[in-house]
Amino acid sequence: MTANQVPSEPRHGSPDPTVDRVVPEEDLLRDRALGRLKKKADFRVHLLIYVLVNGMLVLIWAMTGASFFWPAFILAGWGIGLVANAVDAYVVDTPTEKQVTEEMERLRRR
Repeated sequence: MTANQVPSEPRHGSPDPTVDRVVPEEDLLRDRALGRLKKKADFRVHLLIYVLVNGMLVLIWAMTGASFFWPAFILAGWGIGLVANAVDAYVVDTPTEKQVTEEMERLRRR
């Protein structure tokens, strides 16, 4: 067989392109649930690190007797990222299959 020839039979273990691969809805829901649980767990770790590190910085500020509260810049900057992480973990939901299909149809019409 030369490089330009295509085998007439599929190789063992390769998917058959003529078979429609439909994922059961239960599997899709499970994957979405696992993804959400991971995001929530990641957020909790992020929150813990934020509290520990910034608590240490406030403690350093208090022990040095500085009059200007310089940890405010770190608290505010990092806090913006923490809020964004919370929104992603608890508010924003992954798109449903219906939303994905509608977006695909919209893109096809372009």
